[in-house]
Amino acid sequence: MEHCVTIELKRYGHDDLDEIRQTLLDVHEDAYADRRHEEFVQRFPWFVDHWGGNPGFSCVIAWQGPNPVGFSYGAPATAGREWWQGHLDTPPQQVSTFSVSELMVRPKWRKTGLGPRLHDALLEGRPEALAVLTVDTKRPRLQAMYERWGYRKIGENQPFADSPVYAVMLNGLTGH
Repeated sequence: MEHCVTIELKRYGHDDLDEIRQTLLDVHEDAYADRRHEEFVQRFPWFVDHWGGNPGFSCVIAWQGPNPVGFSYGAPATAGREWWQGHLDTPPQQVSTFSVSELMVRPKWRKTGLGPRLHDALLEGRPEALAVLTVDTKRPRLQAMYERWGYRKIGENQPFADSPVYAVMLNGLTGH
């Protein structure tokens, strides 16, 4: 019954990182409890600092009362370093891209519709023409979920030696 309680989505930016950093780490620890021994998963604090250090950093956190239950964050891609580079035969006409870096929901709140709400809230009103994200190729159900949300797989990438191989997924944002 606790899922009947209202979930409030709150928006944060680069200047809020000090305030929300521990919240992101706490949700991540719960979401990845079964994989916490993996070296790449243990590096999450570095990724929070890296993305949060971007002046265009945008984050949406879902709150159930005082408890964070999920979040999504990302930032505008650096021109020429968009994740779709090298995966398309013809570059898009409009190349401005928002990189969705993380979408995380605590296990008890999964399959409640919170994931799409966080994703849509993160991208709402974005000026970029495209959104890009990556998903572990060993998680086909997640890839299928993103495909239902309008993304298409355009290639694969392994950005770090200890990271999974990711499907690179691209989506045109409405209004462009």
